[in-house]
Amino acid sequence: MLDGGFRAVGSSSFVEFLATQAPELLPQATGSSAGLEVTHGTTIVAATFDGGVVMGGDRRATMGNVIAQRDIQKVFPTDEYSCVGIAGTAGIAVEMTRLFQVELEHYEKIEGTTLSTDGKANRLAALIRGNLGLAMQGLAVVPLFAAYDLRLECGRIFAFDVTGNKNEERTFHSVGSGSTFARGSLKKLYRPGMSENEAVTAVIQALYDAADDDTATGGPDLTRRIFPLISVITADGYRAWDEESTAAVADAVIGGRMQSPDGPSAPLT
Repeated sequence: MLDGGFRAVGSSSFVEFLATQAPELLPQATGSSAGLEVTHGTTIVAATFDGGVVMGGDRRATMGNVIAQRDIQKVFPTDEYSCVGIAGTAGIAVEMTRLFQVELEHYEKIEGTTLSTDGKANRLAALIRGNLGLAMQGLAVVPLFAAYDLRLECGRIFAFDVTGNKNEERTFHSVGSGSTFARGSLKKLYRPGMSENEAVTAVIQALYDAADDDTATGGPDLTRRIFPLISVITADGYRAWDEESTAAVADAVIGGRMQSPDGPSAPLT
């Protein structure tokens, strides 16, 4: 028989329920991570377009100066209209993403409705804040959150820091070790009113530029046929681009780089 904790009336947060019933299942800061070799994931890019938002992530995970994995998944759907891209300590980031997925599903079952886009971002911010102890030990997680807002009828992007502070980015954003180069690329490529295909192409161009200057970011791997993971969210919901479509865009980007290694130029006016 279920005890009183399962019958109590209160918060619809699964994390808060878990904290009272089984706190040992939540990520905790124990000991020191000094000298600990852990896998890190980079780089995530997101951009809005006319009708939604696109998020892309490279596939490389590193452990110090070593490539730990060449085909890691860094972009995950969190519910029907949102997704998260992970950067930072890979194991903790994946665990946090799964907990966030359960958090949103639990709220929907308890309340009979989905959280608003701002509510989802606030819940993710609370999870990141709860990881602050581990972040102070060097095991930081800084995800990028994207969603289609059914009320506002547009794609939205939220960025966070390790304390859980969130900021909404109106056009595009990137996180991870290659984020500086990716954002610089998108500054010259992004424009309002882009189509889905144009936004996907701009994101893959940005990931290519990040890989060109950041050793922790992996570019398209033609020999192994490993390409960025691309996800799109529109009024119809979350949709992952299939590998064939992504490969076609990546091949076109690489073909263009053969003629112009620094990529397409932005107009001066």
